[in-house]
Amino acid sequence: MYDLVSVASTPDLLRVVAVPVFAWAAVRDIKTRRVSSAVWMPLTALAAVLFVWDAVVAYRAGGLLWSQEFLIPATISLGVVVPLAYLFWWFGGFGGADAKALLVLGLLFPTFPSYVVGALAFPLGSTELLSPFSLTIVTNGVLVGALLPVALALRNAAAGRLTPVMALGWPVRWDAIETTHGRLLETTEGRTWSGLDLDALRMYLRWRGTDLETLRGAPDRYRDPASLPENPNPPTDGAVTAAASTDGGAGEPAPDTPEEPPTPDTLEDPWGAAAFLEDIEGTAYGTDPQTLREGLEVVVEKDSVWVSPGTPFLVPIFVGLLIALVYGDLLLSVL
Repeated sequence: MYDLVSVASTPDLLRVVAVPVFAWAAVRDIKTRRVSSAVWMPLTALAAVLFVWDAVVAYRAGGLLWSQEFLIPATISLGVVVPLAYLFWWFGGFGGADAKALLVLGLLFPTFPSYVVGALAFPLGSTELLSPFSLTIVTNGVLVGALLPVALALRNAAAGRLTPVMALGWPVRWDAIETTHGRLLETTEGRTWSGLDLDALRMYLRWRGTDLETLRGAPDRYRDPASLPENPNPPTDGAVTAAASTDGGAGEPAPDTPEEPPTPDTLEDPWGAAAFLEDIEGTAYGTDPQTLREGLEVVVEKDSVWVSPGTPFLVPIFVGLLIALVYGDLLLSVL
């Protein structure tokens, strides 16, 4: 954006702070699928200061620097990228941390930065100055994220696991489910593209104060809603790292299994799924009672189930940021 007399302009140098922040957030996204809002607050404050800084410099310079190199891309960044991030979050396209990350990028990178190292000027590749740099980061991230289904399909094909969902996930042993992120790709009827969210499963187990091994040991007992605890535990948010109780519901024992245990068809609320969702006053990541019941039937019966890990979106966004800073716009180069 500026005539460089050193490595880069001061605002562009300060923007590099985003790289380690997004790297840390990507690692957290992989491990926990949770990134605190506190991560984005200082970066948002920095982005606001740099945005005003660039606006003042460009306005004073006037001409094309103001109109084409700042005003147009900044308007697109704030008027398109930021609202799209909010809308995707609103409609459930991705999580709150993903939306906040894109909001930060829209404010932090409205224009293309420039860095000179020796004889090299970064980004190295093609750029479109009228396009906001934040949009380049997002499109790079989308292209990187599109490689995940390809990698999953190749991995499963190499292992001989040929199935319609081979591009979405892989099989996981039952005893690893409680520490696995993602969504079941199975129901009682077979494979599906949208099964039970494993965060919702963890919420249910913690609410009951039990674990999957216990349910698998006596499914007929726990399928009966009469076995629900009188004093349920906090369900937490379903995160793998959240502390949970396994006291059966403040010490309330489940009833003994009857001689002829009821079947799911004869129970009014198998597994107490509806009672659970009513008690927590929510949907547990969009889960309804029938989805929860089907997921429970699958995990208590099968030794291995197909699970989609989902896409920790901050990972491709972080990679897209690196590619954008080093190379530029992948989509523009492809086109």
